[in-house]
Order: sequence, then C-alpha cells, then structure tokens
Amino acid sequence: MWRYFAGAGAAALLMLAGMFLFRSSAASEFKLPAAPAARTAVAAPEEPLPEAPKASAKTREQKRFDRFDKDRNEAVTREEYLLARRKAYAKLDANHDGRLDFDEWAIKTTTKFAGADADKSGALTRAEFLATAPKPRAGAKPRCVCPAAPAKEEAED
Repeated sequence: MWRYFAGAGAAALLMLAGMFLFRSSAASEFKLPAAPAARTAVAAPEEPLPEAPKASAKTREQKRFDRFDKDRNEAVTREEYLLARRKAYAKLDANHDGRLDFDEWAIKTTTKFAGADADKSGALTRAEFLATAPKPRAGAKPRCVCPAAPAKEEAED
C-alpha cells in the first residue's frame, strides 16, 4: 500500500516541478540578435565566371547499355549480357576444364594469405595480418574532405 502513496507523491512532485519550469520559461523573453548591417557593394568590376563543363547527352543507363551492346545493333543479346561473367569465370578456371573447384575460386585469397605469412607458419600474426589490409585505390577521391585541425598553441612558461 505504501508504494501507491509513494508513487502518487512522486507524481505530484513532478507536476509541481513542471509547473515551475513552465512558468519560468514563459516569463523570460527570448530576444533575437539584431540584424546584421547591410554590406555595401564594392565598385570593382565582376569577373565572368568560368564555363561549367558540359554534361554528356547520354544518361548513365544509355552508357551502360552501350557497354553491353558489343555489336552496336541496338539490342543486347543474352550472350552479350553474360560476356563479362564468362570472362571473369574464365580467369578463375585455371585448368580450363569448365569446372570451378574451391581452390580455383579462392586462389586470390590463398595467394594473399601465403604472401602475408612471412614466417610460413600457416597462421598470421597481428603484424602479418596487417599486411592483408586493402590498399587504397590510386586516384580515388576521399569520401569526406574535412578541414585541417587547428594547430595547438603551446603555452610558454
């Protein structure tokens, strides 16, 4: 029974605190800062802006279609559509038997592991594993160009 009284008392205290907060925020006036002064135009002649690069008339999908349409007959056949996959499969099929076993499929990964395993122990240490990190592509744009951090000023004693 005492829990009900404690809950009712807590609710009453919360309502009382809410009233005081509401009244105190309503009474204070929020003043906006003054508008900035109008800037006067400098009488210097404006230089013309450089020309923007012209966009290609073809859309992204039209360019994609043209990459697939090898014989340029305005139709993509099933063979043209699967050509990139066939080339990728042929690269993986090392013994050219038309079948892809696990070792052929995982050759890139196993080669990377063997190259990183410097001590040939069959296991990668932390330092060896670090060598398997993907290398950044040359000429790739960074996702975000953040401003440089301001230099810390050292206090002189």
